[in-house]
Amino acid sequence: MSRVERLANQRKPFYKMWSLYFIIAVITLLLSTYFYSKSLIKIKSPKQVLGEKVIITLPEGQTVYTFENLIIEEDGKLYYKGERNTLDLTGGQIVYENWK
Repeated sequence: MSRVERLANQRKPFYKMWSLYFIIAVITLLLSTYFYSKSLIKIKSPKQVLGEKVIITLPEGQTVYTFENLIIEEDGKLYYKGERNTLDLTGGQIVYENWK
């Protein structure tokens, strides 16, 4: 009997493979529980009321599409105050229209 035939006839004990199957099952269970719990958690932010839709036409001919509550008038000047920036809109004409 050759070496290849002897190795082919030998079988691995079942208890060694059982531990591998158990570890894989536990890891699968933990991962599926993690992803399922992530899908259940949904954070809903409150809706902001920004007012009516406004189109501002600047003297240079450019247009700015914004909401009424983001426009502020300070010291006779008209400003757009967004989340990250402030634009000077002085001299622009405000038109209340719906835009998409």
